[in-house]
Amino acid sequence: MTREHEGNHAAASETVGEHFDAWHEAGFAENCPVRDVLDRIGDKWSVLILTALAREPKRFSALNRDVGDISKRMLTQTLRSLQRDGLVERTVYPTTPPTVDYRLTELGHSVLEPLTALIGWAEARHDDIRTARHAFDEEAEAA
Repeated sequence: MTREHEGNHAAASETVGEHFDAWHEAGFAENCPVRDVLDRIGDKWSVLILTALAREPKRFSALNRDVGDISKRMLTQTLRSLQRDGLVERTVYPTTPPTVDYRLTELGHSVLEPLTALIGWAEARHDDIRTARHAFDEEAEAA
């Protein structure tokens, strides 16, 4: 880490380091909340579904359209996982045929704030990351 990074990010680095130490001492595999939660929140389909549901409930077909290149099988699996984690609620209405919609729960809404920060960071740093990838790939090809 450069001195510039040390000065700019010292507090965050220290806080993250303290969390890492605590998880390490507790035993990562079964006690790490980051692994447990980010396994769900960190996959691209979950993030896209959560952001698609941020404003309003949606039916399965609307989610499928909004998310885009997700298969129906993967959408179903991801929605079930998000339900299991308490982030999404599935409501079936007694119509013929039954109408089903999906909405964020209170817990699901609570993840939007940190997710918004991550989305903002990704948008702000996307060019930097692409540049770094390109430089890495060129270096790897030259080697």
